[in-house]
Amino acid sequence: MAEEGNVLTDIDSGSAPNGADNSPMAGLISQYIKDLSVENPNAPQSFQWTEQPEVDVQFNIGAERVSDEVHEVELKIAVKNKCSQGTAFIVELSYCALVGMRNIPDEQGHAFLYAEAPRLIFPFARRVVADAVRDAGYAPLVLDPIDFNGLYIQQLQAAQAQKQAEEGADAPVGNA
Repeated sequence: MAEEGNVLTDIDSGSAPNGADNSPMAGLISQYIKDLSVENPNAPQSFQWTEQPEVDVQFNIGAERVSDEVHEVELKIAVKNKCSQGTAFIVELSYCALVGMRNIPDEQGHAFLYAEAPRLIFPFARRVVADAVRDAGYAPLVLDPIDFNGLYIQQLQAAQAQKQAEEGADAPVGNA
């Protein structure tokens, strides 16, 4: 504890002397359900079905600038459970987060928006899906963890390979 009368004069809070904050920062501001749809088209008959269902899970990630330092990251999850007798349930979720970023280079910001932010919000979206399926009358569907960073790198490599293929197709062929 500081003695009475002493004044702290050497405080470094990471900001510039003029009050401008130049250090890189990124984080989640808030999370929310933007859209949730649950369909249970064949209830109550589907509760009697004993055939092993086929579960199709699709993901999509999007990001949109809200302001200079805020982006909305959207994680869309679509789950369809069906078997030969019909569709048991369909869950479509659009789970979003507002992400604040300051003083981050574009390349790193893109990676944060499309890999790190989805990784951070996925457990919450997974819980929403599990609860929706349970509330529809079925055993909760707990989605397996996803390697968003690995998927991000895979997407970058695929885009880069496609760009190189397109540039190669535009190059002159043969000798003139």
